[in-house]
Amino acid sequence: MKECCEMKGFLTFLVLKIISQKNMSGEEISQELKERKGHKPSPGTIYPVLKSLKKKGFIKEVRNRSKMKKYTITNKGRKEIEIAIRKFCVMFYDLKDEFGKCLK
Repeated sequence: MKECCEMKGFLTFLVLKIISQKNMSGEEISQELKERKGHKPSPGTIYPVLKSLKKKGFIKEVRNRSKMKKYTITNKGRKEIEIAIRKFCVMFYDLKDEFGKCLK
């Protein structure tokens, strides 16, 4: 397994992280991002991210009884999110004191 994070952009990381917690539709992901960040991304922002994640094999579509399309993380996606979290921690570890200041 190569140690290369294939995701591009923080939004892609957030979307994959959100889907890793439970299956969600594009609209549910947008709503979750609104609750977390105070801004609801447009469908023109969310759906290209979902398409990219699906194309790379990090997520797949699942349908429930209501026929609503939801997304679930794949094993490949779980591995990718672990790699991305490790890289994030290594990259920003020296800023941990600064992050603490932001939370006060």
